[in-house]
Amino acid sequence: MKKIITKIISVILLNLLVIIAFGQNLPISLTPQEKLLMHDYYFNNNSKGYNYPPFSKVRSAAEWEEIDALIVTWTTYTPVLREIVRNAVNECKVYVVCSDSASVISYLTAGNVSLTNVRYIIAPYNSVWVRDYSANNVYTNDVDSLLLVDWTYNRPRPKDDTLARTLNRYTGIPLYEMTQSPNTLVATGGNFMSDGMGTAFSSKLILNENASGGGYNQNLSEAQIDTLAKKYLGIHRYIMFETLPYDGIHHIDMHTKLLNENTIIFGQYPAGTADGPQIEANLQYMLSNYNSEFGTPYKVIRIPMPPDPASSNQYPPNGSYLTYTNGVFVNKTFLYPTYYAQYDTVVQKIYEKALPGYNVVGINCNSTISASGAIHCITHCIASNDPLLIVHEAVKDTLQSNPSFITIKAFIKHKSGIQQPKLFYKVSTWKSDSVVMLPVPGEPDYYQANIPFMLPVKNFFVKYDYYISAKANSGKTQRRPITAPTGTYSFVVNTPGNINELTNNNFVKLGDIFPNPASAITCIPVETSKETEASIELFDIIGQKIITIFDGIIPKGNKNYFIDAAKLSKGIYVVKLQTKENSISQKLIVK
Repeated sequence: MKKIITKIISVILLNLLVIIAFGQNLPISLTPQEKLLMHDYYFNNNSKGYNYPPFSKVRSAAEWEEIDALIVTWTTYTPVLREIVRNAVNECKVYVVCSDSASVISYLTAGNVSLTNVRYIIAPYNSVWVRDYSANNVYTNDVDSLLLVDWTYNRPRPKDDTLARTLNRYTGIPLYEMTQSPNTLVATGGNFMSDGMGTAFSSKLILNENASGGGYNQNLSEAQIDTLAKKYLGIHRYIMFETLPYDGIHHIDMHTKLLNENTIIFGQYPAGTADGPQIEANLQYMLSNYNSEFGTPYKVIRIPMPPDPASSNQYPPNGSYLTYTNGVFVNKTFLYPTYYAQYDTVVQKIYEKALPGYNVVGINCNSTISASGAIHCITHCIASNDPLLIVHEAVKDTLQSNPSFITIKAFIKHKSGIQQPKLFYKVSTWKSDSVVMLPVPGEPDYYQANIPFMLPVKNFFVKYDYYISAKANSGKTQRRPITAPTGTYSFVVNTPGNINELTNNNFVKLGDIFPNPASAITCIPVETSKETEASIELFDIIGQKIITIFDGIIPKGNKNYFIDAAKLSKGIYVVKLQTKENSISQKLIVK
């Protein structure tokens, strides 16, 4: 009897605190009131979906794949939500989870937002952080049937935790839940990234919360977590990073972002600042132990993590966790958080360069970031119910090798089958052309085509632009990149003298500095074929050294270095990249 009374009191307390919390601007992290609930809160809620794994092999969709709808919960931060809706309605439907559609309609209309693709889902909720509590999109047989998969949400917010079931009823998409023993997995959407090919990334938060003593009635080993992820999400390789010292929520989307199957963005702080050392350690761990699913090294793009102007330009832990990686794909549009122009301008150009053809839109998130979240945190999606999947590893820049042709290969699949796909390409200033892609013998669903090799002349290079177009037997069409023909894959065939060749065919490249002319934060891109000892220095027009930007070991791959041009006098400067074997310089204009 005493246990029953205690349980009743706990339930009453839970309901009272949830009612109080419902009207609050809940952060992503646990509030003090919610922490009081953790001991007695029953996270293994009664399942309303299937409480067993899908019978067929499944594949988690990647975020850059086609979606049918974007999801937001209409509660706090409505100015930010309105800008998200404004840009998303041009790409897909927008599901607005709300308690009163009339007030949403009024607010959107007052802001001149089109309502054509907006749909209103009247449902209970506790918070705005829909990324964390909505369901994941998976497909059977790569592309056949779309399923929703939900895990046990790691917050005592029972209304949020019902959204997956609401979406199941609203869309008719089957729902599978990891909420009943022995298939219980505690997780959160902001701490999960999938490459669409069976690899996922998380911080070790998922290990800590599912361990004995993690506070969620769990006792799972890493192997058991891997097994559940494989059964429900199709993940056969789960890469887990150490949590960061100053990131209070330990969600990977606060400092890391997959842009495609083998390109990943990592946030970068000034040397020795905030979480910079641990982020760099995580990155080097990944590069040393894992290749992409193509079997090739990941391409890494570093993006600046800005200081917090609201805290006298302090970095964490003294300032809020401002991040530019917390963005979301909405078909041919990419939305990312912005804060202030000094950094926003550089980040816009980094994304535009990395995502050719995309409509890259920044949305001011100064109002949300103090609660530890931004664009990705307050959005989720429903993937396409009729996907035509094209997976392709872009051809990389290469030294002159004089083959007779270059082979382009892709995995292309639709549930109705594929008609002959085509490869469209253009070589330098020559007119565009196309060629049929033929099935690869012995490799189901793979197609390839050969395009002619053009021999570069010394001091010149040959530039290739191309994209893949496919049509299914049902009539469905798709391109890759999804933004083609506006956006294409590009690579160059170059001569050794043009790419600053080092010994033994190793190279280092100083990319185009941007913005140039510069007046604020300025990006200096560097690419190396191997770990290289180097310095980057800034000189004035008469050759006097102004500052040393970097001096040490540049890791293999791509890395961005940054300077603040606002601290320099107006004029012409020279950025010099010096290695033991070579010296490369580029002009920088400060206006």
